[in-house]
Amino acid sequence: MPVRIRLQRHGKKGKPFYWIVAADSRAKRDGRYLEKIGTYNPNTNPATIDLNIDSAVNWLQNGAQPSDTAKTLLSYKGALLKNHLVGGVKKGALTEEQAEAKFTAWLEEKAGKVAGKVDGLAKVQEAEKAKALEAEKAVNEARIAANTPVVDSEDATTEEAGDSEE
Repeated sequence: MPVRIRLQRHGKKGKPFYWIVAADSRAKRDGRYLEKIGTYNPNTNPATIDLNIDSAVNWLQNGAQPSDTAKTLLSYKGALLKNHLVGGVKKGALTEEQAEAKFTAWLEEKAGKVAGKVDGLAKVQEAEKAKALEAEKAVNEARIAANTPVVDSEDATTEEAGDSEE
């Protein structure tokens, strides 16, 4: 039975939410699956990926072929790297500790990159909010200036002169 790691769509129209599953390649896209490995939510920025890496590596070791999108997600979370390192341990090129050390170093580096992106997005969002606030203040000031009655200096002097005559 050929097994594929692929995405199974859930969520409503226009708001996709995916399960990452190991399924028989002959099964329907949203049909029966063998095991749910994780979830993928592209609606958030950055996209939220929750993946059981050990389960994904186990399926890859047993010959499961990931779809193109699933391969991208597995690579992003490090499942393909861990699969590669496990292969190196089986061949004797690395020890278990060396492989684990490489994987944890990669995870820390990746977490730093993701945190940098989140911080950058937060700064951009704050800048946009400040810009919108300034634009709103300018519009309000223009509206207030347009609604205040304009008193001409000539009219004011004639009224004062008229008051003094009485």
